[in-house]
Amino acid sequence: MATKKKAKAKAKKKQPAAAKATVRKKAAPKKVVAKKKPAARAKAKPRKPAAMPPPAAPAPPPGMERIGIVTHYYNHLSVAILKLEKGILRVGDQIHIKGHTSDFAQPVDSMEIDHVHVNEARPGQSFGLRVREHAREHDVVYKAR
Repeated sequence: MATKKKAKAKAKKKQPAAAKATVRKKAAPKKVVAKKKPAARAKAKPRKPAAMPPPAAPAPPPGMERIGIVTHYYNHLSVAILKLEKGILRVGDQIHIKGHTSDFAQPVDSMEIDHVHVNEARPGQSFGLRVREHAREHDVVYKAR
């Protein structure tokens, strides 16, 4: 028995190199399967996002009318830049500035347009106004009627 095993081992060693090479089987070609297209649906109109109504304008305090808004505030000067939307504002008029955190009233003492003192401002003009308390951008300015 031992001689048979040795003979087989010698026979394997003496085989030519070409005989030792293993033959690999070629892989079967992959089948190409066409993807199914989804069923054609009726095209729906694109939806518009739900329109949010504009925020309601705050109700003016009694006896007041809205005349403008604060566009800027200079803290070191205590000056607010106002944009007048309607009406005329004169030195001596009583105004009320109301916002999210500010709410105060004061008379108009001095106004400036382009660093020039003026006595009145008209709609569409932006002007500087010295204020007694801190005003913030987007605060609403009311005038006493």
